Amino acid sequence: MSQLPRASLGRVLDDLGATLLDLVHGDVSSPEPIAGIAIHDPFDEPHLPTPALVLGVGLHSSEQIAALLRSLGGHAALVVRAPVAATDEVRAAADESGVALLALTRGASWAQLAALLRSMLSQGDVGGPETLGGLPSGDLFALANAVAALVDAPVTIEDPDSRVLAFSGRQEEADESRVETILGRQVPERFARLLTVAGVHRDLHRSSEPVYVTPPSSGADDFSVPRAAVAVRAGDEFLGSIWAAVREPLTPDRARAFSDAAKLVALHLLRLRAGADVERRLRTELVGTALEGGSGARESLARLGLADQPLVVLALAPAAVESAADRSGLAADRQRLTDALAMHLSAVHAGSAVALLGDVAYGLLPAVTEERAVRVATEFLDRVGDRVPALVGVSPSAATVATLSAARASADRALRVLHSGCGRRVARLSDVYTAAIVLEMRDSVAARGDTPSGPLAKLMAYDAEHNADLVETLAAWLNAFGDAVAAAAALHVHPNTFRYRLRRLSEVGDLDLTDPESRFGAMLQLRLFPS
Repeated sequence: MSQLPRASLGRVLDDLGATLLDLVHGDVSSPEPIAGIAIHDPFDEPHLPTPALVLGVGLHSSEQIAALLRSLGGHAALVVRAPVAATDEVRAAADESGVALLALTRGASWAQLAALLRSMLSQGDVGGPETLGGLPSGDLFALANAVAALVDAPVTIEDPDSRVLAFSGRQEEADESRVETILGRQVPERFARLLTVAGVHRDLHRSSEPVYVTPPSSGADDFSVPRAAVAVRAGDEFLGSIWAAVREPLTPDRARAFSDAAKLVALHLLRLRAGADVERRLRTELVGTALEGGSGARESLARLGLADQPLVVLALAPAAVESAADRSGLAADRQRLTDALAMHLSAVHAGSAVALLGDVAYGLLPAVTEERAVRVATEFLDRVGDRVPALVGVSPSAATVATLSAARASADRALRVLHSGCGRRVARLSDVYTAAIVLEMRDSVAARGDTPSGPLAKLMAYDAEHNADLVETLAAWLNAFGDAVAAAAALHVHPNTFRYRLRRLSEVGDLDLTDPESRFGAMLQLRLFPS
């Protein structure tokens, strides 16, 4: 994939907004890349690269903020410490200068923000790989080894769910529980439970200082070496923790170094997350542009490495959910499914591309037939299982860029039928074409406000007035191809009773069941206006 562009203000805010920065006031939509960052000094007037992101360290009053905003015309944004009083004067100054006002979340350090911003803004520069704290940005294993040297003990770096992100050497100096953790890349449940009961996780979340953990007195022979653990934070957000297998409590100097290391680990974790988010967003833009067609589609496919080859489009979405609790987790389920599909398709073809567009994850699978794509989709759903029930619409093979948008539409139509409850998990439009046509006809009649007419309208009115079931009788007879015995069995009534109802509905609805057009009209309306 092509190298990512340097960050604009909007992209910086997207990457760091959930953790470090909030927009107070202003426009962040400009695509112009930020040229650099600068720290405001009221006693100096340094030359600022334009447009710069200015860090207003020590600014508190509305008057100070408004005055600085007015002097920064032509720059991208001013960052001040939260909370920020967004007075009318401050808003007017931001609007007048065209400089956005951002707030640095409470608890986050200016040094942390400056280091992370410099790392982000260096993307695309000529030279070697970018570094944070003298280590390659995002190389958590190198970082783990550096921390291990500082505290003279083997360490692991873990995420908030106790999954191992990286580990240092010298793990043979620890115990069996550490070996099991490394091999499983996750703290085993029984150890995690012990730590929770002992209040270790609570203490980690509350303190910025290292926590010393002694092995339990009984019940965990393979947990024999004490631990020192420290939280990794960005502002108020808990990003994870570092665990060192130590024989005794850390000395004051090593405890201080351990805490300082956590700040550096936070920078690397944020940089990794920002990079992953930028990469995901770029891929989403490219896949979306390719599927829309038009003048940019060919270039997008070229940047994805998918130009000049036939593509099958997979449209993936979670199955319909019923409870509010299920719906609340639907966004996370979509992203998990998208990531899982990307991994699955990469095993089928390394050049495949996957992106979440709205509520649907689209996969572009090159060099496969429709039949093969159906098998790939079915295998994926089998692997996902019932944890996140999902559905996949499969398109015909698109041989050219011009036919790719039509292929997406085909996959979308198939997916819609699957969502309607047809009993399938994977389908091509050709498999469910009639159902797709009926759904689209329902859309048309609903848009016009149409209601049932003719015989069906009469039968529905009669049923409502007399608490009868003539419409149900008609549907059963049509579904049974006119076999009264089979239709009666489906409704659990005697055949003679069913035949009486059939004669009655012919009279009430003025419906000639021997006429093919009348039967077709009744069947079509029953599909378009389901009760």
